[in-house]
Amino acid sequence: MLHIRSVLFNFLFYLSLIVQMILWTPFYFLSPRKIAWIVPKFWANSSLWLHDVLTGTHREITGMENLPEGSFILAPKHQSFWDVLAFFPYLDDPLYILKRELRWIPMFGWYIMKMRMIPVNRGHRSKALRQVVQTTKDELARNPRQLIIYPEGTRRPPGAEPAYKWGIVELYTQLNLPVVPVAHQAGLFWPRRKFLRYPGTIRAEFLPAIPPGLDKEEFMRRLVEETERAADRILLETSKDGVKPPMPPTAQERLKTLGG
Repeated sequence: MLHIRSVLFNFLFYLSLIVQMILWTPFYFLSPRKIAWIVPKFWANSSLWLHDVLTGTHREITGMENLPEGSFILAPKHQSFWDVLAFFPYLDDPLYILKRELRWIPMFGWYIMKMRMIPVNRGHRSKALRQVVQTTKDELARNPRQLIIYPEGTRRPPGAEPAYKWGIVELYTQLNLPVVPVAHQAGLFWPRRKFLRYPGTIRAEFLPAIPPGLDKEEFMRRLVEETERAADRILLETSKDGVKPPMPPTAQERLKTLGG
């Protein structure tokens, strides 16, 4: 049953993406950008609904009171495609830093360009970071948007040692904005590089904002400690659920360390 549900969800997930991009095209491209956000947010919410219904996976997202008004940086853990979908519907005008190659995908790339996302060339990291900072500054000067950046860069398995990159520190320092960390363990239920989707409850939490103005080392220390502490708590809670996914080796090792 797990395999059947997972195959059905994956098929309908991609089918829904293609169908919605086609059906929404006239409204999306003729609407002002801020109104057009209805389309990707509807797609994200409908995809998460499909996930809930077809795989038996429920969501508990808390801490919305910690989201500031206006511009800020959202810094989620990155374990799964789930965390790409789950958080931006809570934001007024989200802004992503994306691989520039995504803009070359037919139709999908046009959708991205409509929303004025920030493209980055990962082949030239130091130069790319300077360009990203300046482009982001220019965009935020025009609109009070919410920048979403994954501090660890790439997807990491649940329970793995944290590997936070320095890029978020530079953005925090240069943009002078509060940073809202986001903790979760969605990779247990929607694993990276696997098609299986496990039932249970995905818990995610918007943590209290880290204020602007801290020195670089203090900011990084707080970001890692506060995010990982909450992620550990969520991992322990999930391990005690009646319905829970299988724990990958990284999560098993982390639970041993935590005494779970």
